[in-house]
Amino acid sequence: MKLIIALLSLIFIILSSKQALALTMSNSNWTIQFGNFNSGAGKTTNLNYKMGVTIGQTAAGMFSGTNYKTRSGFQYINVTSASSFSISISELLIDFGSLSPGNPSKRTNTIRISNGPVSGYTVTASESSQLRELRTGDVIADTTCDDGSCTEAISSSWDSPLTYGFGYRCDNITGTDCTSDFTTDNYYKQFANSSIQESPQKIMSGIGDSLEKEVKITYKVNISNSQVAGQYSNFISFIATPVF
Repeated sequence: MKLIIALLSLIFIILSSKQALALTMSNSNWTIQFGNFNSGAGKTTNLNYKMGVTIGQTAAGMFSGTNYKTRSGFQYINVTSASSFSISISELLIDFGSLSPGNPSKRTNTIRISNGPVSGYTVTASESSQLRELRTGDVIADTTCDDGSCTEAISSSWDSPLTYGFGYRCDNITGTDCTSDFTTDNYYKQFANSSIQESPQKIMSGIGDSLEKEVKITYKVNISNSQVAGQYSNFISFIATPVF
């Protein structure tokens, strides 16, 4: 039996904002002030001057007190190509080769996040379906771990060679951005199955500190003697979403 997890699709979402204007409504008894987003911001330079600009914000600038200092306004975020938000993945094809019943097989790749000037980010993951043999329609089911409790949202221990299925875990390489589901060794989860409308699940997240974060994703599969021979595959999607 040969198993290939087909190309891992890498989806990178950049959230863009449109101009929004503040609005205040009031009468003799109440006042409602709606918030806004900066309609423009940045740094302007000239031979004779340098100027930071924030347009549309009700309270931009530097504020300080005895025990604090606060900078408000997008002009304090200096976005350069060297500090842009990005995601990369080391391997786009995971090939398990031939599988042997009762002998779990593992493969890994790494995800690297450069979160640059954003205030935070999340990475979610999902699978196109369970591992499927396209000619026969047979599947390798997602693991439920040793105690039968694993889902796309719940992790559990997977040690027994008699526990079958497909699952994954996340381990920190740089930083501590993997979710807490994987703080215990040998804890695995299912990928959310998009073919049955399961929502993508968060696998890592962090704050904007301009540092590169790297995690290792371990894919594990184990089959029983009754598994139908064939070539099984699916697609895994990772979605990176910055928070501004």
